[in-house]
Amino acid sequence: MFASPPTLSGSTGRWLWLIPKISFTMFVATVLGLLWLSQKADREEQRQTLISDMLWLEQTLRFQMTHNEGLLGQVGTDPKTSRASFKSLAQALIRNQTGLRRILWLGAKGERRAEFPTQTAAPIDAQSLTLAHSLGRPIYGNAYRASQGGWRFDVYVPHFDDGKITGVIVGVYSMQRVLDESIPWWLAERYRVVVTDSEGKLLASRSKVEAPYADEGYQLAFDPPGRGLSLRATPYRASLPLAGRLLSSALVFLALVVLWSLWALRRHVLRRLEAERALQAAHAFSQAMGDSLKTGLRARDLTGRIIYVNPAFCSMVGWTADELTGRSPPMPYWVDEDIDNTRALHDRILAGEGPSKGFEIQLKRRNGEIFPALIHEAPLIDANGRHTGWMSSVIDISEQKRADELAQQQQERLQATARLVTMGEMASSLAHELNQPLAAITSYNAGCLNQLASQSADIDGIRQALAKSMEQAQRAGRIIRRIYEFVRRSEPKTEPCDVARLIDETLTLIEGEMRRKDIRLIREVSRNLPEIDGDHVLLVQALLNLVRNAIDALEAVPPGNRRIAVSAHERTDHVEITIADTGPGISSSVAEHLFEPLFTTKPEGMGMGLNICRSVIEAHQGRLWYEPSGDGGSIFHVSLAARCR
Repeated sequence: MFASPPTLSGSTGRWLWLIPKISFTMFVATVLGLLWLSQKADREEQRQTLISDMLWLEQTLRFQMTHNEGLLGQVGTDPKTSRASFKSLAQALIRNQTGLRRILWLGAKGERRAEFPTQTAAPIDAQSLTLAHSLGRPIYGNAYRASQGGWRFDVYVPHFDDGKITGVIVGVYSMQRVLDESIPWWLAERYRVVVTDSEGKLLASRSKVEAPYADEGYQLAFDPPGRGLSLRATPYRASLPLAGRLLSSALVFLALVVLWSLWALRRHVLRRLEAERALQAAHAFSQAMGDSLKTGLRARDLTGRIIYVNPAFCSMVGWTADELTGRSPPMPYWVDEDIDNTRALHDRILAGEGPSKGFEIQLKRRNGEIFPALIHEAPLIDANGRHTGWMSSVIDISEQKRADELAQQQQERLQATARLVTMGEMASSLAHELNQPLAAITSYNAGCLNQLASQSADIDGIRQALAKSMEQAQRAGRIIRRIYEFVRRSEPKTEPCDVARLIDETLTLIEGEMRRKDIRLIREVSRNLPEIDGDHVLLVQALLNLVRNAIDALEAVPPGNRRIAVSAHERTDHVEITIADTGPGISSSVAEHLFEPLFTTKPEGMGMGLNICRSVIEAHQGRLWYEPSGDGGSIFHVSLAARCR
């Protein structure tokens, strides 16, 4: 435990360092010997106390039994004692904590005169009754188990009048009640007292169940009642420190503390050196980790003064760490044109009222370039749990912004391309739609020319023909205008939209193809539907794609069974549009991938129609989903938020 100093060598040095070890060992052995002798004396004293307490308990129980014999003898001394007076005397005797549970009054021939309390007739020990008659003194019977549970024994007290026996009073004792009522609390706190028979069987006990018992005990005969019954007391295992034991233990403890303190001091010095090296390594690692991050880190104290910035932040704004550390607001990287709003946001963050999530802000580089940044603020907590400032993570999102704008442009181009593809697929139907008004115009113009060429021109007929020709021209113009509005590429815009008008325009673009393919259209639109906010053209495109998918699904259905139902109804806070068809339906394996991009079941499909539909609906804060129809077809649901009326 001790290392030999360099100034001591040889046998002399070893003996000098062995002396304190030997002295300490002898001191500890002496103290341990004193503790052993003290413990032995304590055990002997506890043994003598146990014997004394048990003898006292034996005398107490014997006195109690003898006293009870006298009281039982007085219960039936008067032959004229009535049953009522017997009941009152017996009741008082049982309630007087005598250990008795029941009292019987037997006549001279053993007949039952009275009993209290009245219970199922218990067997009478004929042998004990005969002995009580013959000997003329109280006789105790054997222990027996009662029908109600627990062990009991009886005492037979004979009554004599002028030398003749007049009856016998039988007192029924409960062994458990005898222990509970005769053993005082202070004795029960020290020992576990039990009653056993001649074979060692436990008949009754009084103890603290949770307390552990010692290995040794003391046993004596339980007489009366005798009959092989024994009382055994086992002390509880308790370690009550005495003054001498405390003093010896304190001496040993202090000696160990002295040795431990010397050893601990050496360990403390070594650990301190190790901790310093570990702290230096951890600091270097933390510094290297912060320096290697691509995310900018900035720490400020509670006053807003910068106390730390990492190289990524310095590279982001263009100022060095020495130039930024210690700076207080306003910061050089704040945008001059928005400095008041930035200062207000800075003050709210220091007050703990800033945004709970990340927020975007415009910052300035040293060269004057403005860039968007995403900042997350978090409390800076020291090792003692105190709030000492704010830690910020700063991300330059310029590239992300450009990527989002490019993705938006690509999405718009894709939507425009999808509209062109849709119009290409509808070209034949649109040509047919335009051919009808153009043919009518040609016919009306030819009729007018014929009328003008004749000598008897009907001016009213010509006027009516020209009016109808104008109507057909206007009809063709409306068709062309709708196609132009649908196909042309424009910036997305949000405006109030009438759901019924959206559905009508969608069906107008497709109704020619539906007539040509002999498809029955069922339109069910509730009246007074609330308006929705959205881009009119994009919503028509989404609904048109869904209706065209329903038309394609009816290709394999006989003409007489082709039906498409378009309905719109108001729900709690939204408008729900459904497009249902009577086609063959969609299998569950296909339904799992319906809205995935580039997934299609059509031979020449692009796999973008439903994906674009969902993107458009979700961009309007809505929802698009599919469910199978009960008659085998498909139902697509579009839910859009309604405007507040």
